[in-house]
Amino acid sequence: TVHRPGDPCSELKLSLMPNHPLSPEDAKALSAAEHHDPFSLLGIHADDRTCFVRTIRPDAVSARIIPLEGKPRTPIAMHRVGDTCVFEAEASKDFPRNYRVEYTFESGALRTEEDPYRFGRMLSEFDAHLFREGQLWALHHHFGAHLREIDGVLGTAFTVWAPNAQRVSVVGDFNDWDGRRHAMRMLWDCGVWEIFVPEVGEGAHYKFEIRTREGATLLKSDPLAFFSQNGVQNASLVTERKRFNWTDSAWMENRHSANWHQRPVTVYEVHIGSWRRNPDGTHLTYRQLAEQLVPYVAELGFTHLELLPVAEHPFEGSWGYQITGFFAPTSRFGNPDDFRYFVDTAHRHGIGIILDWVPGHFPKDANGLACFDGTHLYEHSDPRQGEHMDWGTLIFNYGRNEVRNFLIANALYWIEEFHIDGLRVDAVASMLYLDYSRKPGEWVPNRHGGRENLDAIYFLKRFNEIVFERFPDVMTIAEESTAWPAVSRPTYSGGLGFSFKWNMGWMHDSLSYMGRNPSHRRYHQNEITFSIVYAFHENFMLVLSHDEVVHGKRSLIEKMPGDEWQKFANLRMFYAWMFAHPGKKLLFMGAEFAQKTEWNHDRGLDWHCLSAPLHASLKNLITDLNRLIRSEPSFHEKDDSAEGFRWIDFHDEAQSVISFERLSDEGQRCIVIVNATPLPRYGYRVGLPEPGFYKEMINTDSASYGGSNLGNFGGTAAETVPCHGYPWSAAIDLPPLATLIFKHIAGPTRDLA
Repeated sequence: TVHRPGDPCSELKLSLMPNHPLSPEDAKALSAAEHHDPFSLLGIHADDRTCFVRTIRPDAVSARIIPLEGKPRTPIAMHRVGDTCVFEAEASKDFPRNYRVEYTFESGALRTEEDPYRFGRMLSEFDAHLFREGQLWALHHHFGAHLREIDGVLGTAFTVWAPNAQRVSVVGDFNDWDGRRHAMRMLWDCGVWEIFVPEVGEGAHYKFEIRTREGATLLKSDPLAFFSQNGVQNASLVTERKRFNWTDSAWMENRHSANWHQRPVTVYEVHIGSWRRNPDGTHLTYRQLAEQLVPYVAELGFTHLELLPVAEHPFEGSWGYQITGFFAPTSRFGNPDDFRYFVDTAHRHGIGIILDWVPGHFPKDANGLACFDGTHLYEHSDPRQGEHMDWGTLIFNYGRNEVRNFLIANALYWIEEFHIDGLRVDAVASMLYLDYSRKPGEWVPNRHGGRENLDAIYFLKRFNEIVFERFPDVMTIAEESTAWPAVSRPTYSGGLGFSFKWNMGWMHDSLSYMGRNPSHRRYHQNEITFSIVYAFHENFMLVLSHDEVVHGKRSLIEKMPGDEWQKFANLRMFYAWMFAHPGKKLLFMGAEFAQKTEWNHDRGLDWHCLSAPLHASLKNLITDLNRLIRSEPSFHEKDDSAEGFRWIDFHDEAQSVISFERLSDEGQRCIVIVNATPLPRYGYRVGLPEPGFYKEMINTDSASYGGSNLGNFGGTAAETVPCHGYPWSAAIDLPPLATLIFKHIAGPTRDLA
């Protein structure tokens, strides 16, 4: 062999074996795309006596070599090897290594091309070693399809992992989808295949054609494609990654100093395919969403947008949770730069972007990761470990270095390439437990005989460690529905390392309580007080998510009891109580104006609801609650600390009233009182921790929110009447089905002693 451009070695390498013309057997294997190492035969092969140049072109009738350097530059005719499509020429040992091939076709047309087999290795042995060890975190810089210039030649470098394949070719619209044209080289015995294809540019469609050890031929999309077709047509597309000019430097700089545990975090969860549709029913594009969704969320006052998965997925009904293209924003709404524009616009409006990330499973689509190289490469081979029977999907093999590398590098890719501010990890419980949704005998215990998935636990810890090592200013959020301990505690103290955990217990208990007839709530007070018992065991995010408004569960407004007025009063009371409760907050789209029908992913929200006063007024309340959470440190600085919360009274089951205070780092206080019955309570006495005036900041019964407008004329002064263990108190009028929030302001106290 000789040095080829791009080879990490600089010296000329002479083969130890004599150089011979190509054998008929090898030529036939190349022509049938059955040879496991085409680079060992095609291209330039020289020793100290002679040089052979070989190329392959099934549709050519003749070929000749055109030297591009040295003298003389006389073209050399190539001869066809037998009845194959391989062409060969013998030249002098000093034949120039820079050449092109001129092909003649049956029509008489001529075409001169670069020979892909004259270019050397692109992935270094060191990076190949890192990948084998599962630590090539910049995976997307090396794998996939990359536009490159090598020795002045423009083209695309393709790299893919398929260790058990007999042969891998890149096929596409640039080679008539013919696997004989661009068979790839396996590198460093690590199962990685690569090739540089000259003159392939942006927009080219491609896949990998894989010949398995059993002789079958598979056609697979690129696992690291950065852009893909959507739906039945699922080719990967070559795209430029570094063209977009970001304008969010102010946001990113501010993010660097962020401590999200002490900052306000209120999240608007969105399925971007069904937030709103165009009049003709088509999807909004990423750029349309940037111009419509982003200002809407900014107006509401949310700090973050959380997007249901935007990675490429063929099945609309999966809502994005069955991903085939982990590195490609779905092309339903535009190209990757369009998605970058969406994120950039959100940041310029002061809104962070959180993505749903799905490392727990993947679908069985033939073009995807399933049996990628003819073997169970990404998934476990044993269905007791490798398949979700409920979902009809496959489970990643977290015990394999390269699979962990693929997933962690994918997380880093979204943060680096798209400036994503957080990742919400889907279905963590399904990863942690080997017996998740399985009957006895349908799962395999771990090496200690337990039900814990040790490989998945290690993966989740490494994921969080690597993410925060490189991006300490982002957040990771676990959707974990069990009592697994220390989900949001650092890995060095035995935790999984997440920033936050969804509080599913609070959600289920609260919705159960809110669905009850108010006259029965007195018997279920524990459903709204129990959450404080464990509120500070984790860094929680309180969620009213998409899962609660589908599949017959009804919309949030329809979960509320009573007539229409009471339904809205209940929901207003519930939202204010939720926003005042310790923990970060999340609402699914449509909840802000009380969408009446269940969420349907096939159409937009019922925006006509906003023409009705009660719906529009509820949206006003959400805006004011977001403003309150942002402006009052007592509602965000100590969300994860018991020092930020104190009960005033939770024993009044008979009247279904609770009261508590929230405190900031500097001791600022807000008082929250909830009346969960439709009976107004006049002069209800509540103990107060300090003398002074208490300003009424939120009253969900305000007429501006659609209520009856019973209130306390802007606030109340503390009186020297002991109550609830405090030396001060106030007689407060509690509106029906309402939450009141007061802010303590130093001022006069009425002395009634």
